[in-house]
Amino acid sequence: MGLPCCHVTEDQEQPTHDNSDHLHSESSTASSLSSQPSLPSVPSLTPPVIPPYQTQNSPQSHHQLVTTLTSTPSSPIFTLTLNGKFLYAGSFNSDIRSWSRGPGFTSNPHGDVVASNNGAVKSLVVSGDKLFSAHQDHKIRVWKIQPDYPNQSFKPVATLPTLGDRFCKLFSAKNYVQVRRHKKCTWVHHVDAVSSLALSSDGTLLYSASWDRTFKIWRTSDFKCLESVRAHEDAINALVLSSDGVVHTGSADKKIKIWKKNEGEKNHSLVETLEKHKSAVNALALSTDGSVLYSGACDRSILVWEKDGGKMVLAGALRGHTKAILCLAAMEDLVCSGSADKGVRIWRRGLDKSYTCLAVLEGHKRPVKCLAMAVDSNKSCNNNNGGSDTSNTYLVYSGSLDCNIKVWKVQVSLF
Repeated sequence: MGLPCCHVTEDQEQPTHDNSDHLHSESSTASSLSSQPSLPSVPSLTPPVIPPYQTQNSPQSHHQLVTTLTSTPSSPIFTLTLNGKFLYAGSFNSDIRSWSRGPGFTSNPHGDVVASNNGAVKSLVVSGDKLFSAHQDHKIRVWKIQPDYPNQSFKPVATLPTLGDRFCKLFSAKNYVQVRRHKKCTWVHHVDAVSSLALSSDGTLLYSASWDRTFKIWRTSDFKCLESVRAHEDAINALVLSSDGVVHTGSADKKIKIWKKNEGEKNHSLVETLEKHKSAVNALALSTDGSVLYSGACDRSILVWEKDGGKMVLAGALRGHTKAILCLAAMEDLVCSGSADKGVRIWRRGLDKSYTCLAVLEGHKRPVKCLAMAVDSNKSCNNNNGGSDTSNTYLVYSGSLDCNIKVWKVQVSLF
């Protein structure tokens, strides 16, 4: 008996992807977003939009472009992740590249191709010596990182779902779910692009979200699929995980859903649905302690949700971008946002829970699709006068459909 076929058929009811990564869709989406409303009923947490002539360094921050990294052959950058001294990028042409963030960082602007396979790379996460990549071709691939100082090489380990996982599900009717009109497939398969990956805090579980409207949970020790949740009525574009295992999903159905598996229960259950966005939710980010959720959508606003009595309550919106929010990253009291308007904004949360736009990073020629942040470990602990430094320095990495990755250094005052 052959394995069940899961390819897309012509009679499939296609989900609508407001943030489709196909280049023509990205272009048309970006050009039409400025006409969409920006949630006027939601209060703003920031001062009025900063005029272009005021987007330079402010008293609270200083920023500079460190370098620009370019993929060769040129290909739009879809995802970035950091692991130790290495930066990884996944692109439209299926390449996964790495750069060493050491002293020779800027001497290798094109990086090293460490893996390549079929399907645009949509998301990357690293756990120990394994890298997991999500692809447009519905697959998740596992690579073993093999040190080869000063670079790395990757060895393919598995493709999820594994052959063994698929074979075990073949012979029982209860393992099949309806995925198309007149089409069934075993529940361990994603049947559309895998859009987002996340790891549990202990690295034992991998979570994947897909345009097929489901998210799945995999055991990283043997790559077995443990659970599949039909979560939304349209494509899932983003998934983030809190340190206590609470799952947050954002979808083209305009909704954010929160899921939890209670003690003693086998499967995740829906805890809460957040419905304030007026268009597709493209990006999510969580504060370190999980108490603040940031969501970005095609409505050009970043909504800020704060935990209050166990529920997420809408605090307000961060406004300034002129087109869709495509990516978010949070660290400490900072939030970074990337947009179809080609810019990156750095926001800072104050003690009074208000926000300030510290910087607008400009230089990309096409929409900013992905972000990564890290503390600058090369920063001197003391200032040039020998006194204590009164600022923190961060590195912000922005990947764009212009095929470039830009590395920014952002210095933020502690006061």
